[in-house]
Amino acid sequence: MTGTIAIIDYGSGNLRSAAKAFERVTRDHGLPFSVSVTCDPSVIASAARLVLPGQGAFGDCMRGLSERPAVLEALKQSVQQKQVPFFGICVGMQLLADRGLEHGEHKGLGWIGGDVVRMTPADARLKIPHMGWNTISVVQQGHPALQHILPGDHFYFVHSFMMESKDKRDILATTEYGGSVTAIVGRDHIIGTQFHVEKSQDAGLRLIRGFLEM
Repeated sequence: MTGTIAIIDYGSGNLRSAAKAFERVTRDHGLPFSVSVTCDPSVIASAARLVLPGQGAFGDCMRGLSERPAVLEALKQSVQQKQVPFFGICVGMQLLADRGLEHGEHKGLGWIGGDVVRMTPADARLKIPHMGWNTISVVQQGHPALQHILPGDHFYFVHSFMMESKDKRDILATTEYGGSVTAIVGRDHIIGTQFHVEKSQDAGLRLIRGFLEM
């Protein structure tokens, strides 16, 4: 039996690149999934895995979701009530927070407590946005999505804001950019990456594989 990986189209995100990455992992490892880029609430409601990409500003992305109330409701029911595994990418990960403080204050999904704040590297020579390849340090072991991550893996970041979690146990991995920056958050069936997993080559594909095998 094949389940659907629903990559949610809400007017923001690197949809085609994300779809291709998930398609490649399912094909290469013979995983029983098909990939659908969708804004159909019925597809989201019946999906076996949910992926929320995101590009741009926090408020714009949250507005895009809020303007699709049926999509948002289907997403909430699947993740919060049915506990369908969820993967947020970049701003899709930031939307898990209580609020984002980019160009004002904006309410997030509130699934992982915390705020999304502007990055302020201790070294003023470091440019914002943080753009490029960085290693990560896993600080919370045991999340199944991380089972294929190796020491020294590099991932591709592009962001000016970062998530500050209220509960440090929700921070699964960090990266270093003039201080500690949250790289992966997670709780139970929910995971989010600040970096673009779909642009992170083999390491990104291995993280996708771990998520799909949850």
